[in-house]
Amino acid sequence: MTYLFCAYRDWAKELYKLLSKRHKNMILVKNPKQLTINYVEKINPKFIFFPDWSWIVPNKIVENFRCVCFHESDLPKFRGGSPIQNQIIRGVKKTKTTAFLMNDKIDSGDLLLKKSLSLEGTLDEIFQRMKENDYEMINTIIKGNFKIQKQKGVPTYYKRRKPEESELNLNKSKEYVYNFIRMLSDPYPNAFVKIGKHKIAFKSATLVNGNLSVEGEIK
Repeated sequence: MTYLFCAYRDWAKELYKLLSKRHKNMILVKNPKQLTINYVEKINPKFIFFPDWSWIVPNKIVENFRCVCFHESDLPKFRGGSPIQNQIIRGVKKTKTTAFLMNDKIDSGDLLLKKSLSLEGTLDEIFQRMKENDYEMINTIIKGNFKIQKQKGVPTYYKRRKPEESELNLNKSKEYVYNFIRMLSDPYPNAFVKIGKHKIAFKSATLVNGNLSVEGEIK
């Protein structure tokens, strides 16, 4: 059996390297231009995995192949873009990695698996947990150890965050500022403030015993 693995960020490409050692017939797709119906039909994959993808998948691919998306929320809660940021800024500390079959609606397909995911710590730490979850879940799906279920509950929707929404309000609480900065560390558009003609972009933040420390650069 052949599998497609669609991803472009560093953490997801590291995940692909781990999976490809175990599954030699797994093919990496990094560019949306490569993901055409003609290409997929030639490969004829058993599953197409989307652990990290920011582009619309052609309907013909979704309709004719088993496309598995990995979404960092306890679906049907927090459907839509920027699930990590939209949860952190609302005080969510524990969520799920949800694997589901894609359809023609946003994050509404049938569920395959869920696994607990902590949203505490740095983004790199969260990415590491995501990578571990996805690795285990993809191997489980390939083995066929899943049960297809409909999503249950009242869905909530949130939009993908825009770069201009990264401007930080320093009048907020220390916890808010901490969460805002850490959720927007690289590779996302960093949190920033404007002071006169200058712009300060924040790279990281720590909050220990009520003491907030931040690291940034003047642009």
